[in-house]
Amino acid sequence: MEDTIKKEEQPKNDGFMPIPTGEDDAKRQEAGKGQNKFGPRQRGAGFKRGKFGGPSRFAKPKDDIQTKLLDLARVTRVTGGGKRLRFRAVVIAGDKKGKIGIGIDKGRDVSQSVDKATRMARKNLVSVVIINDTIPHEVEAKVGPSVILLKPQMKGRGLVAGGAIRMICDLAGIKNVSSKILSGSKNKLNNARATMEALRKFKAK
Repeated sequence: MEDTIKKEEQPKNDGFMPIPTGEDDAKRQEAGKGQNKFGPRQRGAGFKRGKFGGPSRFAKPKDDIQTKLLDLARVTRVTGGGKRLRFRAVVIAGDKKGKIGIGIDKGRDVSQSVDKATRMARKNLVSVVIINDTIPHEVEAKVGPSVILLKPQMKGRGLVAGGAIRMICDLAGIKNVSSKILSGSKNKLNNARATMEALRKFKAK
């Protein structure tokens, strides 16, 4: 008799399921606030989302470095089997806050050469001394056949330069300067190297 009474007291499962009201989900969200550091709304800027919602270990914070393509040329190497065509890219990188770099590399196609040169330019960043948006003093540099002269200017004068010199000074953050190419060379790569050599001569006190 006791067994029959116990069986009758057990509730029957007739397939009825309660309708969720959303109160339990709201309670779980309130209880879990502050526990997940990299949640969808609390994830820090510059982090990529990983496989399980957290930050990826390969993610890098964004920087302010800008890059510009200075020159792109086709180069040919003659071998015993024939000619091999490649592309050479010259990229200038800078943050407009006193850091500037130049990268030169080759690749089988244009995109590969530009990517390799960009990575090299980011690795070769150097600091430039800037005083009141101009250079400290007059400087001259020579690299190969190229000879570059840079002079400081007063505020509001602007960049009195062209070609590779203007691009390098702009990305370095120099707003007022005048320049002169003393040699007859029009090679962009040599002029860029001479400009970088001139900017390296400045020393902070």
